[in-house]
Amino acid sequence: MLWDLIGSGAAVLTMFGFVPQILKILRTRSVQDVSLVMLLQFSLGIFLWLLYGLYIRDNILIVANAVSFVTLVIADALYFKYRNG
Repeated sequence: MLWDLIGSGAAVLTMFGFVPQILKILRTRSVQDVSLVMLLQFSLGIFLWLLYGLYIRDNILIVANAVSFVTLVIADALYFKYRNG
């Protein structure tokens, strides 16, 4: 039970880890200091964790990485929208 709480806490922190970056991009309409390589690499990593969670049927991994992946797709889309200033 303790490990489920630790996993859930980690999941919540991870799920919303990119929200501050998304809000900053929306506020400034700039991605000048955002690395596209980092966004794409992190998106792929989260997607692979999601696939792994589905494979082992771990609800914490599935939900956390699905939400994280959606936030990263939003960040990726905003990057391409605002990349040219």
